[in-house]
Amino acid sequence: MTERKLTIIKSQKFIFLLQSVLYFVLASIIEPIPQLAQAVISKKPNIIIIMADDMGWSDIGCYGGEIQTPNIDRLAAEGLRLTQFYNNAKCTTTRASLMTGLYPRKGGRGIQLLNDKMVTISEVLNEVGYQTALSGKWHLGSTFPNRPIDRGFDEYYGLMDGCCSYFNPIERDPDFKGGRIRVFGHNNQIINKPFPENYYTTDAFTDHAIKTIRRFANNQTPFFLKISYTAPHYPLHAKSKDIAKYKSKYLDGWDQLRQDRHQRLIKAGLVDPNWQIWKRDPKAYTWSTANPEWEDLRMATYAGMIDSMDQNIGRVLQTLKELNITHNTLIMFLSDNGGCAEEPGGRDTSQEPGLPETYTAVGPSWGWAQNTPFRRYKARMYEGGISTPFIAYWPNVIKANTMTNQVGHIIDLLPTLLDIAEIPYPKTRNGISILPVEGLSLLPILQGKQRTGHQTLYWHFSGNRAVRQTKWKLVWDKSFKQWELYDLITDRTESYNLAASYPNRVKQMQTLYHTWAILTGAETSVPTKLK
Repeated sequence: MTERKLTIIKSQKFIFLLQSVLYFVLASIIEPIPQLAQAVISKKPNIIIIMADDMGWSDIGCYGGEIQTPNIDRLAAEGLRLTQFYNNAKCTTTRASLMTGLYPRKGGRGIQLLNDKMVTISEVLNEVGYQTALSGKWHLGSTFPNRPIDRGFDEYYGLMDGCCSYFNPIERDPDFKGGRIRVFGHNNQIINKPFPENYYTTDAFTDHAIKTIRRFANNQTPFFLKISYTAPHYPLHAKSKDIAKYKSKYLDGWDQLRQDRHQRLIKAGLVDPNWQIWKRDPKAYTWSTANPEWEDLRMATYAGMIDSMDQNIGRVLQTLKELNITHNTLIMFLSDNGGCAEEPGGRDTSQEPGLPETYTAVGPSWGWAQNTPFRRYKARMYEGGISTPFIAYWPNVIKANTMTNQVGHIIDLLPTLLDIAEIPYPKTRNGISILPVEGLSLLPILQGKQRTGHQTLYWHFSGNRAVRQTKWKLVWDKSFKQWELYDLITDRTESYNLAASYPNRVKQMQTLYHTWAILTGAETSVPTKLK
């Protein structure tokens, strides 16, 4: 063989080798090799988000409450508590923001809160190899294309609706609540057959979650699990043994409850003792007009529902321990909004709370007290409506028994989880441009660092509005119909309205709010006086 031919053959081999390497690299970028992708993703943590429904800021033990929550308290003792974490004050809008990292569109007004211009946590994680499941309440759609299984969950069991009987989820609502049968399902099947005797949703959601964890743990890839309890959302349904723990503990009334919780909050360092505890809510009853035994039973039942949820969280933690995966699992706990003041059916003392055949709620006085020391409750944009306890537990990453006053928002969860999994936020999906993510990663906070947070945060629901810029908060309550300005550093209980003292700041923040409201569809135009 001539030297020239040998050179040509060597050159061809080199070109072939170079082409092979380039093909391998390009193939990995465009469509990662499954084994390689699995090897990378398998090192990522499991992620569990646990959400309570209509639970107040100060209900659980580690946030000043008298309710027995040892398992949630353990997560706090071995993890991190955020004192300034915000939701959207409403079930649906909070859930939409959690899943998408976006503010709700059109103010959450009677529309499908998910659309094809949004991507969900479960979709992004699922596409890179995470196993995904949801146990419990969804409330973002019960038909294609917005059921959980349509939006990235491999496995789903629970309530696709807003609330239901805890003992029989397909029992028809009472007439005063509309008389509907709620949508309950498993994956793509609607469940309309009778539920077994002794069924209780809080237990059933946990049973499904544990079964799913065990199945997922047998595989080589991590999982994302969202457990969305309906507790303690009305109707007030609890097991008699859980109610019995709290009977007679609330006979001193809601005013005393607020004072007791306030003192514990101060002692725990969760609130500033200089903040004035908010005076009586305009919708709250006075204790002198109450039927003490019935009111005590209302709150005892509510407490029993939270107690049961905590017991079930303990079952989940025990499962992780048995499977030896606790060390590589991030757990976050929060509520979808503040305590609820709604009272469907009215203040009917003939209805005994807790029973399967009754449909009661705690009402405005207890609902207000559940958010001690803050003002108002669910659906309102004062701190009592939008503040949630937030606990993050992640062994070897989060320092135990820590607390931060850094501000976080529900829109931050999607970017946080993508940051942890080292996944970029997609620009398109199925050929459709995706809205840019609006949240910011909480990972620096979880690591004990200071992060560059939001310059401005916004809220809107049903005519109630708010905007927060650094320490300043501008809020509009539809009951009072005026813009109010508060300094949240010195007055997070929103007791001293400073709007008259800072008119230029009020106008500037109004303009910011209305610009955002038009951008997200919460409003269609700027009020005439601001144009």
